[in-house]
Amino acid sequence: MRLPPFNPYAAVIIGVIAVSTSAILVKLAPGAPSAIIANYRLLFAVLIMLPIVLLKYRHEFRFISKKNWILSILAGVFLALHFILWFESLNYTSVASSVVLVTMQPIFAFIGTYLFFQEKFSYGTIISMLIALFGSLIIGVGDFQLGGMALFGDILALLGAIAVTFYFLSGQSVRKHLSLMTYTFIVYGVSSITLIIYNLVLKNPFFGYPADHWWIFLALAIVPTFLGHTLFNWSLKWLSASTISMGIVFEPIGASILAYFILGESLTWSQLLGGTIVIFGLFLFIMSTSRKSKVTISRKNLK
Repeated sequence: MRLPPFNPYAAVIIGVIAVSTSAILVKLAPGAPSAIIANYRLLFAVLIMLPIVLLKYRHEFRFISKKNWILSILAGVFLALHFILWFESLNYTSVASSVVLVTMQPIFAFIGTYLFFQEKFSYGTIISMLIALFGSLIIGVGDFQLGGMALFGDILALLGAIAVTFYFLSGQSVRKHLSLMTYTFIVYGVSSITLIIYNLVLKNPFFGYPADHWWIFLALAIVPTFLGHTLFNWSLKWLSASTISMGIVFEPIGASILAYFILGESLTWSQLLGGTIVIFGLFLFIMSTSRKSKVTISRKNLK
């Protein structure tokens, strides 16, 4: 394999910093409904991708099966639901609590693969999941002491993590048949349409926001969406998925630091302790599952 044109580890670091801005940018658009912020984030992303898709990937649409269309649409709906729940959680709880709890998505994903694909649990996996769940419980107890609304925000963040899990589970088989650009374009497009319908039902205004809000909507489409996730996907060519997952675990730390300096949010004892335990549990979880994957791959190679 030829050498990468750019250091992939540096790309992951830049990606982590980029995705860490997501919650901050949402908080910087007060007055805009969560679903509107999510709507414009995905809509602007689709519009940016449109010329590239039309020029280079339009031929792929002719070969998409009915099953893959259905799964892609489901993935788009769940992604829209994820953004609604997560962005709404930021109206009730802190950036630190919300981002830490949403980052627990790998655990919910593994539970999903167990339920739907009969994936087996190792003892290390179970222990690491319990550690992470214990950390989230500490965050929840501390936020409950701050007020019922903070705990409500934590619950929304956890539901957002579950929604994004269904997004990944819906699309994992489709990604084997479609390029990343085509699949992402379809999913973001479906999410945008879902959010437009949702906003119409709730009668959320689509216009009338301050100029700085529109820059924030555009920044959400570019920085965490493309500069963040695109760099992660590019790095997959050079680094293992587990290495990138470990990098993403640092997102709550980056988001908390940015929230402190930009929003003036400080950490409570429960957020600091619980967040540290969750991140530690996620590290153990990723290492446990990555080792299990290597063993499975080795066994397959022997067959």
